Amino acid sequence: MSRRVVRFFVTGRVQGVGFRAFLIQQANALGLVGWARNCRDGSVEALAAGPEEKVAALIAAARRGPLLARVESLREAEADLAELGDGTGFTVGETV
Repeated sequence: MSRRVVRFFVTGRVQGVGFRAFLIQQANALGLVGWARNCRDGSVEALAAGPEEKVAALIAAARRGPLLARVESLREAEADLAELGDGTGFTVGETV
């Protein structure tokens, strides 16, 4: 099973609509590790690691977002496993 570590940025109406909580719920249900955080520019940034097909499922969910969100774009890039920190579960990161 191939593993993947990906960082992605989501823009649109993604703050104040439960987007991070949605990502955390989806990622934990998929058994992924990582974090999601708000950015001062109004976007949401996330870092996720796990089996490639489960990371792809999280990205697909992020493209839809929760009910009140309106995703305008999602940009993804491969990331380094060292960026995960302690690597336990999927959590909220500090706003940057």
